[in-house]
Formats: sequence, structure tokens, C-alpha cells
Amino acid sequence: MGSGARGKSRKAASRANSRDAGKNRDQVKAASARRRKNGTSGPGAVRRLFNWIARLMWFVAWRVAMVLAVIIAASVAYTYTTLPEIDDLLDGRSRGSVTLLDKNDEVFAWRGDHFGGVVSAGSVSGHLVNAVLATEDKRFYSHFGLSARGIAGAVWINVREGRGPLTGHGGSTITQQTAKLLCLGVEYSHDQWESEAEYIRDCRRGSISRKIMEAVYALAMEYKYTKDEILSIYLNRAYMGSGAYGVEAAAQRYFGKTAAFLNPQESAMLAGLLTAPTRLSPTTNLQRSQDRAATVLRLMNEQGHLDYERTVLAQDNPAVLSEAAEARSGGYFADWVMDSGPEYFTRETVEDVIIRTTLDNRIQRAAEEALTHVFDTKVREGSLAQAAVVVMSPNGAVRAMVGGRKSQVSGAFNRATMARRQTGSAFKPFVYAAGLDFGYGANDKVKDEPYCLDVRGSGRWCPENYKKEYHGRVSLVSALSESLNVPAVKVSESVGREAVAKVAEDFGIEGELANGPALALGVSDSTLLEMTGAYAGFLNGGISVAPIGLISLRLARDDVSLMKAEESGGKRAISEKTARELVWMMHEVIETGTGARAKLPDREAAGKTGTTQAARDAWFIGFTGNYVAGVWMGYDDNTPLTGVTGGGLPADIWRETMIRVHEGIPPKPLPMARPAGMASKSVKLEKEGGNVIESIIKSLLGGNR
Repeated sequence: MGSGARGKSRKAASRANSRDAGKNRDQVKAASARRRKNGTSGPGAVRRLFNWIARLMWFVAWRVAMVLAVIIAASVAYTYTTLPEIDDLLDGRSRGSVTLLDKNDEVFAWRGDHFGGVVSAGSVSGHLVNAVLATEDKRFYSHFGLSARGIAGAVWINVREGRGPLTGHGGSTITQQTAKLLCLGVEYSHDQWESEAEYIRDCRRGSISRKIMEAVYALAMEYKYTKDEILSIYLNRAYMGSGAYGVEAAAQRYFGKTAAFLNPQESAMLAGLLTAPTRLSPTTNLQRSQDRAATVLRLMNEQGHLDYERTVLAQDNPAVLSEAAEARSGGYFADWVMDSGPEYFTRETVEDVIIRTTLDNRIQRAAEEALTHVFDTKVREGSLAQAAVVVMSPNGAVRAMVGGRKSQVSGAFNRATMARRQTGSAFKPFVYAAGLDFGYGANDKVKDEPYCLDVRGSGRWCPENYKKEYHGRVSLVSALSESLNVPAVKVSESVGREAVAKVAEDFGIEGELANGPALALGVSDSTLLEMTGAYAGFLNGGISVAPIGLISLRLARDDVSLMKAEESGGKRAISEKTARELVWMMHEVIETGTGARAKLPDREAAGKTGTTQAARDAWFIGFTGNYVAGVWMGYDDNTPLTGVTGGGLPADIWRETMIRVHEGIPPKPLPMARPAGMASKSVKLEKEGGNVIESIIKSLLGGNR
């Protein structure tokens, strides 16, 4: 075969092979297609599996969604039927409030859950509505009760900050917050919860199931009420700190005005309280409250509620407590009145109660300013010493009470009423009152000398004077003026301890009195209020008075008083003649004796100093023709005072208080009588020598007491 024939043969073979290869490729593609169609290839099988799963999930999901939708719709519909009318939701307190009025019928304090009255979203300041929306729910008027964006954002913030997704930021709308305030319609019951605090904790649980229930309740509210009605419920029920429920109560408490007249900075401060009402309360920390308000003002500006100029102006002039509001904490006096009233109308009231009191805010400020002035100018910085002041009228009406150096407090330890301390020489007027009533005169003499008594069960007891000096024969007025101990004990032993104790008890000293000879030196305990009330009896002509603070009590919805202070004249503890002579002796304490630092520049005054053993307590109690005032000073833990006696700092506080109290008041003379010289007992004392009291005991009482 020639070369040409062989070449043609090779080409023909090549074309045949190509055709065979093409057929094979077509057959492979066809087989591959068949395999894909039959699902036998790897990638195709996976895709088909995923597609099948997706279709299955969609098939299940929309059916589950339909079921859930039906359940939610049914739940919302049922909840809708249980919702009460709007008027029943505006005041949701389980307790009532107590409003306290001073002697001029001006409000000075609130206690309990204060509710200022029903307001609506349309009746309050527009600035307040804008501030609340800016800080709590800027889309309130556009959502249907829930905010998916807000919930997602809150969950993200909580997770990012290392908390649980439902712990911390809630992302709740105002509608949801209102549902929580309503506790999903569950009212407080004593039978179900041990305390109201437990009830509130239960209402604020953050579990998933609770969140779902809140969402259902919120949706039902959106169908039942208008947006303004929901906002009105929120504005009336939200806790705003310091016992105020609702924006009206808060506006009155903090700014002394109604919520309708709040300016932007005041509105921002109230709106800022909603996140943490107790911590941010302006009565707790004004600066912290102002800082929060500045943030709210910025949000109001960013959301178009307040222009730039007014925002800057409001931030530069932050809201402050009104002068009236600052005085309305009530302090120690309000606490005392609340404790002294019937529990079911004060601490546990379910009604709104109004109490008229004896408080005089002018005198209260005078006492607070005097105490602050003395501590600022005469007490070393950093001292932990405490003091208390009580001022009352001669009839026992308490006009001012300062129970410690911090005056604007509530629920604090009241040293004027709760601290029972030894009275020291402040007790001696009761000794001399008993002596004068027994027949002694202010000019009668007693020998101040070393003196001892055998006390049954205790052995020999020898009282000493404060300066450990003795003065020989001294008059009773001098003994009281110089606060000598030995003469006081001798007079007490002469007339009998029982007589001295009875005089003290008749004047209102209620604590258990010592039954030994040290009774005369004030080793028994009493409170400042008791002692001041007892001294008022001296000024009252020897007729005891009971300190009173509550004049009348009535329900806010009624005009008739449910209770009034008893118009009691007290009982006669000593004769009027004795009282007038004793007042003169106490006047000499200030004129020439240990109380000289208490002397007033323009009027007569009488009083007595008191310093207990180791100077653990220092007292000064005294009076003018107009008012009685008592001062106590010491440490809460009984640490001895350093260099302080009753005639020192307590007398200074008393003087500063009384100068301020009497501003603009004409001087009124004291009801006192300087006695004529009574020589009968003095002559007898001179004849019988030094054992004066012992001789009197034997001759008049027939033995030792």
C-alpha cells in the first residue's frame, strides 16, 4: 500500500475515534444527568436535602405561627375583657398618705404614699410629656404597644455588657411599663404577699414568661385605651422618689407647684427620675438629679422637642428644690408626730390623712440655724458629737424639734425623743422644787462640806462637787446657781427621795427614777423632750403640761376631725408660790451662776445647766416668758465630751436659738418672785452648826431617809 493510501486510512481512523469519543462523552453527560435527576450525585443530594428541610420548616413554621397568633389573639381578647375603666387605674396605691400642716395650716411634710391628684396627658406641662417620651419611649405614638427594635437593642446591650439578655435594659415601651405598674391587673393582697415590697418584686420579675404576659397585657391595653389614656395612667402611677406617686405629687413635693406649670428643666428632672427614682431623687442627691436632667434635655433637643437655645439655657440653670419643698421633709418633728399618732391613721393608713400640728417653721429654722452656727464656729472640724434641740410654748405645744445635726432627714434616730440619757444637774430644779414646797426658802442656808451616807447594799457614798471644792454655809439659791452637789443631796435627803421623785413624775418625767441618794444628782435617765416639757411646768405656775405636736387629724375627703388634742390643763405638781420662787432661783443661774453664757441681751431668762459623770452628757434647759427650750449634747456611743459642760456649748446653742426665736417679739417678764429674807430656818441652822440637814431630818421627819 502506498503512502497516500496509508495517510487516508489514518485520517479515517482518527475521525472514527473522534466520533466514538464524542458518543462516549454524550453518554457520560446523559448518565450524569440521569444521576442528578435521580439524586445520586453528592452535591445535588445535599442541595435537595436542604431544600426539603427548608420546605418542611416553612410548612411547620407558618402553621406554628398561625397557632401562636390564635393563642396570642385569644389571650389579648381575654385580657381586654378583664381591663377596668380608665378612671379605676389612675391611683393604684395600696396605702394612703399623710399630709402634715404646721400651725399656720401650711404643708411642711408628707409621709406614706403621697398622691397629688389625678392628671392627664393633656393637663400637665407639654415639656413634661416631651421629656418623658424623649427618655422613655420616643416612638410611643407610632408603635402598637411593643417595639421590636427596642427589645432587640436592649438584648444586644445586655449581652454586650455581660448580663443576661433580659437583665438590665428592658427595651420596654411606655405601654409595657404601664402594664408592669399595673402588675398585669393583680392587686396587692395581705393574704398573698408578706409585704408590699415582696409584691412589687413579684410584679417586676424579668423571666421570659413574665415578659410574654406583659406583652399580651400591653397589646390588650392598646386596644382598650387611647394612647393619651395609657400615658395618663403612666404619669399618675409611676413612682417618682421620696414617697411621691405620679408626676403631680412629685411636682408638688420637689418644686412646690402643680405639674401643669413645670418648665423644661423641672420636667427633665422629673422624667429623669423614672429610671431610678430613689437614687436620683433630688432630696437624696440634688447634683446627681441635675446631671440626669441635663441628659434628658439633650435628648429632648435631639428629638426636636426643644430648640438649641432653650436647651442650653435650661442646662445652665438646672432645676432646684423650692424653698417650701426643702422645708417639707419634715425631719424629726414629722417623724415624732407620726409615731405619736394612731398607727391605723399614720404608719398603716389606707386613706389620705391630713394632720394639723403645732410646728412653727420660723422657730424650726431658728433652731436649725443656731445649732449649725455653734458647730461651725465653736466645735472642732470633724467632731462626731451630736446635739438636739426642742422649743415649745409654755402650754407644751412643741414649736421646733432638731433630733441631730442633720436636720433634713426622715426616719433617722431622733435624739430629742429616743435617746434616754442621764440628766445630771439639770435634774436639781426638781430637788429644790420639792424643798420649797416642803417649806424651805430660797435664802435658807445649808452647809456645803464633805458629806457621806451609808447606802444599804452599796456601802459608804460620799458625793463631791464638780470642782471638788466646798463653800461652807450657802443659800439654796446659791447652791442651785453654782450647781453644788452636796447641798442638793442634803435637801433631797431632808425632804425625802420619794417627795423629789414624785415632783419629777408629776412634771412628766416618765422613766424609772433611781431610788438611792444619787437621785438628786441626776443619775436617772430621761429624754430631752420630757425634760423640756417638765421645765415648761415651772413656767406654767407649777402645773404640768404634756408636750404635744398633733392638734387634729382628719381624712382628706372629710372636713370633720376624727381626733383632736385634749385640752388638758395638766395637774398641779407644786404650788404657784413655789413655782414663782423656783423660777427666780433659776433666773439667778443665768444671771450669776453656771448658765451665764445663756444670758439673753434683751429679756429675762431662767434655766439650769447639767453635766453628767465623765461629761458624757451636757444639758441646758431654760425659758423666757414666751418659750421653753432644751439642748442636749453628747456622743451617741457615750464617749465623754472633751472640755464641754452644760454651761458651755449647750448654753451657747440655747442662747443662739432663743435670740433667733424671739426676733420681733416684745420682751415678756418671767413669772417669778424674789423672796424676802426668811430667817427662821437660817437662825436654826446657825444655832445647830454644821450638821444642818441631819438636824432638820431628825427634828422634822423623825429619822434618816
